Amino acid sequence: MELRIDPSTVDRCRALARAIVSPVSDFIAAHSTVAVERSVLRLLGVDGVGADEIPVPNLILDGLSAQDRSRGVAVAFGRGLAETGLDPAALGAAIAAGTVRLADFADVPEAAARGVLAPFVAASLARIRERRAERAELLERLPQLPTPLLYVIVASGNIYEDRTAAVAAAEAGAQIIAVIRSTGQSLLDFVPFGPTTEGFGGTYATQENFRIMREALDEVGEREGRYIMLTNYASGLCMPEIATMAAIERLDMLLNDSMYGILFRDINMKRTFVDQHFSRMLNAYSGIIINTGEDNYLTTADAVEQAPAVLASQFINEAFAHRAGMPDRQIGLGDAYEISPDLEDGFLYQVAQAQLTRQIFPDAPLKYMPPTKHMTGDIFKGHLIDAMFNLTSVMTKQTIHLCGMLTEAIHTPFLGDRVLAIENAQYVMNTARHFGDEIQVKPGGIIERRAQSVLTGCDALLERVAEIGLMSAIEAALFADVKRPPDGGRGFEGVFERAPEYWNPFEEALQGVTV
Repeated sequence: MELRIDPSTVDRCRALARAIVSPVSDFIAAHSTVAVERSVLRLLGVDGVGADEIPVPNLILDGLSAQDRSRGVAVAFGRGLAETGLDPAALGAAIAAGTVRLADFADVPEAAARGVLAPFVAASLARIRERRAERAELLERLPQLPTPLLYVIVASGNIYEDRTAAVAAAEAGAQIIAVIRSTGQSLLDFVPFGPTTEGFGGTYATQENFRIMREALDEVGEREGRYIMLTNYASGLCMPEIATMAAIERLDMLLNDSMYGILFRDINMKRTFVDQHFSRMLNAYSGIIINTGEDNYLTTADAVEQAPAVLASQFINEAFAHRAGMPDRQIGLGDAYEISPDLEDGFLYQVAQAQLTRQIFPDAPLKYMPPTKHMTGDIFKGHLIDAMFNLTSVMTKQTIHLCGMLTEAIHTPFLGDRVLAIENAQYVMNTARHFGDEIQVKPGGIIERRAQSVLTGCDALLERVAEIGLMSAIEAALFADVKRPPDGGRGFEGVFERAPEYWNPFEEALQGVTV
């Protein structure tokens, strides 16, 4: 199946997206955030909690002067390492205990700080490369089933209950398990520590929870003879810290999209643009596939009207990802099957949108999200709508397929609900595996005209955004009908300008690296 679309318009959209991203990238290069600096500490091996269960990276950064912070935490922390002879974990613990203050080492030469940090930086990056190599070896030995990869969610609030549900889903045929975060975690400016059992609507993203789930999925993967991927969410105020923990614990995918946090969680755009760039540098290095959040546009505003904005956001996300050194094979752009089932020929519109995205981004592992906005308590109709979603996904060769639940909008899925969702997808995808290869799109027909209309609308929207700038475009509610001001929202106080002598050893090491 092939759509006739104008390649020159596609090229123009990519050029406009690069032009849109360029001034934002200039802003990113001149700024850092508290979350980026805490990520530097975590990469060096600083972890744990101090008084009042405050994470040690937060305690260290909160204790720095504004001047020291503007130079990057690595300089001040490296001076402490050079003077005390402690390793990063021990120094972090001493600072948290109040027995050591980084301010006491201000006279230590910066060269000594850089020198003492070098082996710790190298060891950290080597550890991430080892985890990436583990994934590659497992995928070679335990290959996955054909795409679309079946993706299901667990979200009990208790990591141990999630582990049980995840194993059951994998045994039923799921190829990707996503652990939904506890409601509101994206708004926390710290990462909880240790295993957690009391999340609401999801389970807290912590490094120990990542380790527990990774271990369980590796075990079931060995039994099933196929690698089971693990997903979590690196959006929010701790985006780069979660990317750090995910790289260390060998997660395979992360929701990683600044636009999602800006529009739908009211996180300051300047903060999250900076956080996103560093987190994507880490994701690129660790081999983690990002998932972007364009599907949320369609659950917020009308799916037919917002289609050009979805495509525009995909182009912008691609441009941002390329700026961070991310190859196309790791850019999991989002889309969703959210057109009202009451719309005549809505299925044709869905096919047009999905195929348009597939053709424009041929090497991207596209993530296709299920119907949610128009689901009701009628589980039979919901199951049927999910089947149409499954058919669209397989015929347009989507890569990552979040299985729709027949009980969507009723309750958190039971184990049996997930099994039914997986069986629905397996049946449709098996019986229609090569359907898309066997059909042609009617020239000038509904599908082709719709795709051309969406592309033309995307081109016009990107031109408008390029004229006024991305931050002004978001303020003007050009995406998802949601308005956010550049200096408003959560976390703005955590953004700061870099001093001329600012240094982030991991950013420096990752710059321009291809793995």
